[in-house]
Amino acid sequence: MRPTSHRRGVAGGALAAAVLLAVTATTAPAAAADPAPAAEPAAARTGALPADVSPAQRAALIRAAEAKTGSVAAELGLGEKERLLVRDVVKDRDGTLHTRYERTWAGLPVLGGDLVVAAAPDGTPATVTKASRNALKGIATEAEIAPSAARKQALHAAEAHDAEKATTDGAPRQVVWNADGKPVLAFETVVGGLQHDGTPNELHVVTDAATGEKLHEWQAVENGTGNTRYSGTVTLGSTRSGSTWNLTDAGRGNHRTNNLNRSTSGTGTLFSGPDDVWGNGRASNTETAAADAAYGAQATWDYYKDVHGRSGIRGDGAGAYSRVHYGNNYVNAFWQDSCFCMTYGDGAGNAKPLTSLDVAAHEMTHGLTSVTARLVYSGESGGLNEATSDILATAVEFHENNAADKGDYLIGEKIDINGDGTPLRYMDKPSRDGKSKDSWYSGIGSVDVHYSSGPANHFFYLLSEGSGARTVNGVSYDSPTADGLPVTGIGRDKAALIWFKALTTKFTSTTNYAGARTGTLAVAGELYGTSSAEYKAVQDAWAGVAVGARSGGGSGGTTFENTTPVAIPDAGAAVTSDITVANRAGNAPAALRVTVDISHTWRGDLVIDLVGPDGTAYRLKNASSSDSADDVQETYTVNASAQTANGTWKLRVQDTARSDTGRVNSWKIVLP
Repeated sequence: MRPTSHRRGVAGGALAAAVLLAVTATTAPAAAADPAPAAEPAAARTGALPADVSPAQRAALIRAAEAKTGSVAAELGLGEKERLLVRDVVKDRDGTLHTRYERTWAGLPVLGGDLVVAAAPDGTPATVTKASRNALKGIATEAEIAPSAARKQALHAAEAHDAEKATTDGAPRQVVWNADGKPVLAFETVVGGLQHDGTPNELHVVTDAATGEKLHEWQAVENGTGNTRYSGTVTLGSTRSGSTWNLTDAGRGNHRTNNLNRSTSGTGTLFSGPDDVWGNGRASNTETAAADAAYGAQATWDYYKDVHGRSGIRGDGAGAYSRVHYGNNYVNAFWQDSCFCMTYGDGAGNAKPLTSLDVAAHEMTHGLTSVTARLVYSGESGGLNEATSDILATAVEFHENNAADKGDYLIGEKIDINGDGTPLRYMDKPSRDGKSKDSWYSGIGSVDVHYSSGPANHFFYLLSEGSGARTVNGVSYDSPTADGLPVTGIGRDKAALIWFKALTTKFTSTTNYAGARTGTLAVAGELYGTSSAEYKAVQDAWAGVAVGARSGGGSGGTTFENTTPVAIPDAGAAVTSDITVANRAGNAPAALRVTVDISHTWRGDLVIDLVGPDGTAYRLKNASSSDSADDVQETYTVNASAQTANGTWKLRVQDTARSDTGRVNSWKIVLP
């Protein structure tokens, strides 16, 4: 699906909206054309940078936005049963306000109803980014299944993940599910207990209130002077009460560091003592992990405040809190919205606490994502959620510039979780960990979010440093690209700024890789201009991970295309369209790009395959009874490296249900 746009008046005509719909998709990045380049300078526009807003100023902006929700809803053309709820307001230095809304229908929360309105003070047309373009209509008002049926299904879903002590508190809540397909009345059930590895469980299961069908599920627990184990001797924020020192950072929202003492529940006990010295650098000292966690929290706070003008995770000046010594031999760390806290295990043998700087920053950034874009922790949005934590944790590590833990593009390298000196993830070539993906492909939404994060991590590395071999802070990297063409980096600080601003002003709960490309390009255009080197580098870095085209419309190879229309019979036999390739050496690439242009009402009827010269079929699109939108205009990526490039390639399309027809307008493949 390609984002579409139209204009509409907002707030009594004072605010006209160019609505850019970031549509939910779990298959391919859109092949939409990029904005036409304009004659603009490449220098950064300071007015587009985030403003330094105090918690009190932010609260005032939210109050002002809340007073206008009715008029904004009316001007956006929302239905009489729909209401907007303000969740956040971000301000740019030029006065532009990015207001993030949740939506309700008949008083029910709309999952996938979130949107962002960006309004400049000069009255120019505003931009509205929606999580879904579906209109809220045709929704049942009464459930046909009992809440107990939804609860039972949710418990079964948790058991399928080998959850322990699965339980639900309270009845499932009634919601409108609008994140994909047509909007329907549904139940949302949250299952507690423990995950299979001892991590707390907060599994959200959405059940169709009419059919009892499971519509979606996602996990809300996101895994993830002090003498520290990993960062050397550092200065920590602490407070004194009489003769006792507490590990409470009064200068950073009263962030607290607590000791769970091997427990798996509760808040733990605040670290305190007779002096202001914490730990001795060894894991056997219980204060050492506390020192690392406290240091990671303060470094993350300082990065967001110093670089992006944000006071704390929520922007409200309040600190989260950290819990260390969770469980026994627990090899993980995680963020929970429900407690607004980070939690760290002590690793194998309770000897390797997961409290390194980048892990701490990673967990806190999950908190930032949860109060901004709220990227759902499953599918492509889940991979982007994980990548956001890796990307901004890397930015924190470089910003802190600690000699004992220098900035790098490795995640978790200090904790040595594998026992062989290797990190958890590599950003220059994610597949080095054996599971992460270097580039986007059509099935990446079904991969575990920690590994589907690979293309976005790879994008960030390419945008920061460029492709090829290089050494940064003594670490050697060698980053490839999906299309075999080079990428020139723009520097880490610019790359992190672009990602941060896209997260806080462009991304929504359903943003996929195509939407991330759209959002980061929009930000690059705002900051540097659409003809700038930075804008072109964003295009090229995304192309380097098989998302979209190169700058200037270049495809990074030779295009072979068939433009002869082929009719698609209603509920009939599959039809094919051929492309014959000759005079190409070797095999097809591992990231073969296939662009499809099909006109068809209710595109969910269609199954689409690419068939290689040897007859192997590569599934591009499955049928989906809930996908009622029109047309298929997508670019898919498949691993066709087992095929010779020469030969006849076929696009095979079949309509699997009655009442709708269409045709293949054209399709093309790109070979290096």
